Amino acid sequence: MTPPTPPRTLWLDDRSRVMTLDQTRLPFEQIVIELDSQAACGHAIRTMQVRGAPLIGAVGAYGLAFALRSDSSDLGLQKAFEALLASRPTAVNLRWALTRVADRVRVLAPHERAQAAWDEAGVICEEDVTCNRAIGVELAALLSGIAQRREGADGRALDVLTHCNAGRLATIAYGTALAPFYLLERISAPVHVWVDETRPRNQGASLTAWELGQSGVAHTVIADNAGGLLMMQGRVDAVIVGCDRVAANGDVANKVGTYLKALAARAHGVPFYVACPTSTIDLQARDGEAIEIEARDGRELSHVAGRLADGSRAEVQLVPDGSATFNPAFDVTPAALVTALVTERGAIPASGAAIARLLNTRGQG
Repeated sequence: MTPPTPPRTLWLDDRSRVMTLDQTRLPFEQIVIELDSQAACGHAIRTMQVRGAPLIGAVGAYGLAFALRSDSSDLGLQKAFEALLASRPTAVNLRWALTRVADRVRVLAPHERAQAAWDEAGVICEEDVTCNRAIGVELAALLSGIAQRREGADGRALDVLTHCNAGRLATIAYGTALAPFYLLERISAPVHVWVDETRPRNQGASLTAWELGQSGVAHTVIADNAGGLLMMQGRVDAVIVGCDRVAANGDVANKVGTYLKALAARAHGVPFYVACPTSTIDLQARDGEAIEIEARDGRELSHVAGRLADGSRAEVQLVPDGSATFNPAFDVTPAALVTALVTERGAIPASGAAIARLLNTRGQG
């Protein structure tokens, strides 16, 4: 039996408005916001009301469709494309989705462009659901293999560590790194997830833990620096992370802190899998050094928001007045530390040759 698709993160209401959850208000408030213009879509991406590479791409695609309703000229298309692209620089899916929509409509008459862009954004969303479920099936098979090799050893659940949020909240449905946990019937063992808190924005503690809890998946939130100890103690069977961009040689850009998990995994012989939709592979980036790393406002590091005892929300300062902060949003994990890139077309080595072969099978590259 095919398991039900998880709730969608992006949906249309009866008036064809784009609706989504404001992820800056999770896990304590579930606030639905309406995206009804290019400006609203750009703002949602920039302020991380929506985040996660696939979701950013989809919202960008709808943002371009909204823009073309107001100005469908060539100049209007280019201006909207550039404005949306500038909203966040590292996740390649944004550029990929904007380019796909722009290429689809550029050959059309101006009066046809807005509807065509809207339709193409919808196709991108449907393809994302299919892609992520396929990645989940591939990862579930890998986890099942690990469980079978360990069968009878101690009877404990399969322990998987993840970093940041690469679940359904980062996509349209299923997610990437969390997708196998929506397909638990394919894993021949109970599963428990170690959830990195993922400072400074705490996407693990706030989003991944909320998402897994909503789905009934056993999980435990840990401090970012606890993962290495757990691997040393033999309490992690696999690490699964998402990605925001993968260079042509297999280097992986993901939430800052991913590199340290990969180093610890290599030191202790723990498989390190990257859930990688092929849309996140950037052949224009030769290697990790060519990937722009977004530096965000230091206030994300110096302050933290949370819920008080009376249920109200508050932001508190963590660092002394006058202390400088540096807040890179991503880091790069060298391809040599990646056990496999797990794509919707199967798991491949993190190498330029394997990536080239994979993309050639799609008629690209």
